[in-house]
Amino acid sequence: MNIDLRDLTLFSLIAETQSLTKAAERNYLSLPAVSARVKNLEANAGVRLLYRTPRGVALTPAGQSLLRHARTVLNEIEHMKSELQRFGEGVQGSIRVFANTTAVTEFMPEVLATFLAAHPKVDVNLQERPTSEIIRGVLDGTTDLGITSGPVTADGLELHTFSTDRLVLAVTPGHPLEALDTVHFADIIDYDYIGLHQGSTLQAFVDQLMQNARRRLHIRVQVSNFESVCRMVEAGVGVGIVPESAARRNSKTMEISIKTLDEEWALRERHVLSRYGDSLPSYAQALIDSIMNYPGHAASRAARPPASEPHAAQPPSAAR
Repeated sequence: MNIDLRDLTLFSLIAETQSLTKAAERNYLSLPAVSARVKNLEANAGVRLLYRTPRGVALTPAGQSLLRHARTVLNEIEHMKSELQRFGEGVQGSIRVFANTTAVTEFMPEVLATFLAAHPKVDVNLQERPTSEIIRGVLDGTTDLGITSGPVTADGLELHTFSTDRLVLAVTPGHPLEALDTVHFADIIDYDYIGLHQGSTLQAFVDQLMQNARRRLHIRVQVSNFESVCRMVEAGVGVGIVPESAARRNSKTMEISIKTLDEEWALRERHVLSRYGDSLPSYAQALIDSIMNYPGHAASRAARPPASEPHAAQPPSAAR
């Protein structure tokens, strides 16, 4: 099966515009030429990729699958072009990192500031992704490293455990939950909740908690970061689950109370993930070392048993 990159670009444009005519105009092709290329693509794939409708076109299930792969391939091509250009400008290495919300907002800015100062000819592409995408990205090579919190349930990964991530509940002073010594997730259900944006790792985790509990929080507002969650809490809009580090940092400038969550899942180990058996460049290993040795992790490391040597992830004994 031979597929031209130009056909993938054209197909992505058709999916975006939902119109052969608009795709033809934007690609400076005639409509018959676009129709012919789509037919050849379908013949090459051996399946129907588009439904023709009076309003335009829609993707078949096979077309949706092709679109996902096409976007991945085209994104990789753009990344390759950018990376090669940077090498031409004197860069000696590039590292891609998929990380969860906590890593991106809480400690990677400081880690990268130190790392990049020590490695001026290395670039880092840091992207916030859900845990499932982080794991998949490391396994299929889309990213060089991943940073997650909580249990990792895929084989073929090497885990470098570096600290713990405790989740807490932020409430406004005087809130009914403030009077409780500890709080369970079930206690939160009846109160307005401040959520993070869809696509946030922590919000996906809270969504899974709701699914497991078969009850839904009333998500009053969704915001983009932990500081905004705490500001909404301070204003009395609702309560919010955030990492303890974020809660304590914001409590210095905001009137919020921090409540311990009496849940097993509230204390989670943080890991740097790499693909098992891969030989990483020295600068990628140096970034792992920078994350592992970041001084800000010292308090959370002291709260847990000493980390073992990096190990391959094991299948889970139960879904968590």
